[in-house]
Parts: sequence; C-alpha cells; structure tokens
Amino acid sequence: MVQVTPTNRRDLLRASAAFTASGALATGCGTTGTATAAPPASASPTSPSPSASPSRLPFQVTHGPRTGAAVALTFHGQGDPALATRLLTTAEQHGAHLTVLAVGSWLDEHPAMARRILDGGHDLGNHTQRHISINAMAEADARKEITDCAERLKRLTGSIGSWFRPSRAPTASPLVARLAAEAGYPHVLSYDVDSLDYTRPGAPAITRKVLAEVTGGSVVSMHFGYPDTVTALPAVLQELHRRGLRAVTTTELLS
Repeated sequence: MVQVTPTNRRDLLRASAAFTASGALATGCGTTGTATAAPPASASPTSPSPSASPSRLPFQVTHGPRTGAAVALTFHGQGDPALATRLLTTAEQHGAHLTVLAVGSWLDEHPAMARRILDGGHDLGNHTQRHISINAMAEADARKEITDCAERLKRLTGSIGSWFRPSRAPTASPLVARLAAEAGYPHVLSYDVDSLDYTRPGAPAITRKVLAEVTGGSVVSMHFGYPDTVTALPAVLQELHRRGLRAVTTTELLS
C-alpha cells in the first residue's frame, strides 16, 4: 500500500485544492450531492482525530491533475469476493493498481480481502459500515457508520485507510464531511466518471461509457460484485494503455 507521508500529504492537499470540482453528480450509490472545496481538517491517515475543527471540512476530490497521464479506477467494495479477486488479479496482470472503498460489513464477512487488496499494491479506504444513505442519517448514526468501518480497517490492516467515500451519494453533506474529518480522513473521494456498471448494462456498454469520458486525472467509479465489470476491465486497461494513460491508486494520482 502507498503510505501517505507528511511530505506527500501536503502535496495531496495542494493537488486537491487545485483539482476539486463542484457540482451535482450521478451515482451508483443512488442519490446526488454537491462537492465542496473547503480547507481540510488536519488529521492522521492512520487514526481517528476527535479534535478536527467542525468549521474546516475535508476536500471532496473529484479528479486529479488534468495534465498528467494517470487515472484512478476506484471500486465500491462489496459483493462476491471471487469476483473481487478476479478484478484485482486482472489489474495486477496489466500493471495497474486500484482504489477500493470497502464496506465494513463486507470486511466482517470476508476479512481476508483487506490484506489481499493491500498486498496487491492497491489503496484501501472506507465506504461506511452498512452502505446505507449516510447523508440522510442523524449525526450520531452517520458518525457510527464511518467509525465502525474505520475500526474494522484498523483492526485488519493497522490503518483506517487514506480515503473515505460516502455511501449512496457521490459527495458528502457538510455534516458527513465534518464527521469524516473527525474520524481521520482529510479527503472525501468522489469521481468524475461513473461507469454505471451497477445498472448491469453489459461489459461493452461499461467499456464504452468509461472510455468515452475518461481523461488524464479522472477518478472512475466502478463496483465489485458485477461479472460484467470483470469482463470489461481488460478492454478498459488496454485502451488506457494505448492512449498513454496509466491506472494508478488515488494516492499516486494526487501525489
């Protein structure tokens, strides 16, 4: 796993400030939201930080530097672990690294997947404990969704992960963004390309959708648990390579 050091954390903050986009987005998690670009709370990437200031929200990252030759393929982590393993193996065979935002209840059922993801050189982050509509929840319940998943990640890997993505929304509400900062996540990870793989359109449609929209710096939303996504991934990676684009972790994209 790529570790976030004090030096490249500053780089991440600068990159996020320069390349965070605002606006409503479609989402495979079911609702829409608005991205913000407020200064992030100072927080450790490996442990919760209860002292984070409520008035300083984390950056909501939708894409990285447009002048670069890298993109981040990010996966909502739940579903059949056999399909997840096939996706990870396919990426590794193509020299690609992914970002997986894991659901805590999925890690409870398949704890070995946490180490499998990290051992393959991929990023691992927090996608809430139960994958329900976090932006609609009361503060105490939303906090528990974030911290319960963080605790599982910490127990399984020694780290809460560098990234948080809200469930059932592409961007976090101000409340959820604050709670993420308090839990130790300096960035909320959104995306600028939605594969729509969760609608089960077929592998060719997934491939076309991603390749029609992806460009340097893109953050692509995809999902574990769908066979068509597994089938589509080799063609996506091959075409990215033909265009001179590399699939890297989000940490690398913003470093």
